[in-house]
Amino acid sequence: MALGQNILNLRKKNGLSQEQLGEKVNVTRQTISNWELEETAPNPEQLKLLSKALNVSVDDLIDNDLQNVVLSKIKMTEKQTRTIKKILKGFLIGFIIFLVIDIIAFIICFFGHYGPFEETKSESASYVIKENI
Repeated sequence: MALGQNILNLRKKNGLSQEQLGEKVNVTRQTISNWELEETAPNPEQLKLLSKALNVSVDDLIDNDLQNVVLSKIKMTEKQTRTIKKILKGFLIGFIIFLVIDIIAFIICFFGHYGPFEETKSESASYVIKENI
C-alpha cells in the first residue's frame, strides 16, 4: 500500500483529524492532506514523528516489508542451491561412469586376451624373423 493511503488509514484508525495529526507532527492540515493525496511526501524527520503519532514503526508506515523481501531472497537462493546441487550431481555421476568405462577399456586392452594386440604382435614378430632369414 502507498504511503499516503497508509497515513490516511492509520489516522482514521487512531481517530485523528488531519488537523489533530498535523499538530502532533508540527505541520499544517494541508500538509497532511497533501501527504494522503501523495502530492508530497514527509521527510525522514516527519516520518519519525508520524510513526510516533500513529503508533506504528516507520517500516510499517512506509510499508517497508523487509521480512518478506529477505524471505523471498532466501527462498530464491535455496532454489538456486538445489539446482546447482542437481547439476553437480549429474556431472559427478557422468564422470564416474566415464571413469569406470575408461578403466574397463584399459584393462581389456592391456591385460585381456580379447584385444587385437596379441595377434598383431605375433604376426609382426614372425614377419620380422622371416625377413632376417
